[in-house]
Amino acid sequence: MFQVKAKIVSHQRLQSNYFHLILEAGKIIRLAEPGQFVNVRVNTGYAPLLRRPLSIHRARGKNLEVLYEVVGEGTRVLSHRKPGEYLDIIGPLGEGFGYTLHATRYTLPILIAGGIGVAPLLFLAEKIKSGSTLHAPRSTLVLIGAKTKDDILCEREFKKLGCEVKISTDDGSRGFKGKVTDLLDKILASRFRLHASGSKKLAACSVQRAALIYACGPRPMLKEISQISEKYNIPAQISLEEHMACGIGACLGCAVKTKDGFRRACKDGPVFNTDELIWRAE
Repeated sequence: MFQVKAKIVSHQRLQSNYFHLILEAGKIIRLAEPGQFVNVRVNTGYAPLLRRPLSIHRARGKNLEVLYEVVGEGTRVLSHRKPGEYLDIIGPLGEGFGYTLHATRYTLPILIAGGIGVAPLLFLAEKIKSGSTLHAPRSTLVLIGAKTKDDILCEREFKKLGCEVKISTDDGSRGFKGKVTDLLDKILASRFRLHASGSKKLAACSVQRAALIYACGPRPMLKEISQISEKYNIPAQISLEEHMACGIGACLGCAVKTKDGFRRACKDGPVFNTDELIWRAE
């Protein structure tokens, strides 16, 4: 973990309230892994006081890239920062996706993004593709969920990596009409078969053992993915979008309930295996 003054190289509005920020981040680049984040001080004054946690979108050469949505005062202030200015950032923080641990066992990564949850998954897709020739997966399936066609992010970038990309929109303006979790369930149902006994869980087969789900997005979406992964007997790792204050595990403001007690999303996560988590009733 490092604290650096990062120079803004580029800062562009992509569409709607989505922005793409490129920073010269020095030492942070060398240690960054998919699923980790940086804690950004958006202003030089005291308002807003707290830093903003933002997923690492890419880490290439000397540059760290961040993809974010303006949703409150902090990100609104950040959206007005200009190239040539400097941001005080801390990172890389948190535990990311354990793609390296699973590279020898799984050959079909399924990446699922809900809205701005796409931010850390492009970095993950790049790392998966750059894996060793021996263990690199034959293909990567990417499901992108958005409210409308105007909220779809990174489709072109995933396709450039050779990923199979499928889109869902809530209003049906692009791709599958409905939630991305419904699209996931439909795809898995077409590939995997149920036990003849009618069990809710699916038969373990070589294809299932080859699949692994990675996801990032709103909590209701992640809860459904957890249920779907259990139904199809497919392991899943999810990145929780939790409110954070300190970002380093000191304040306990982002505690998450797990089977081993409460854990800190900023320090022990934000990525967790779904079978670790205890979901509250909505």
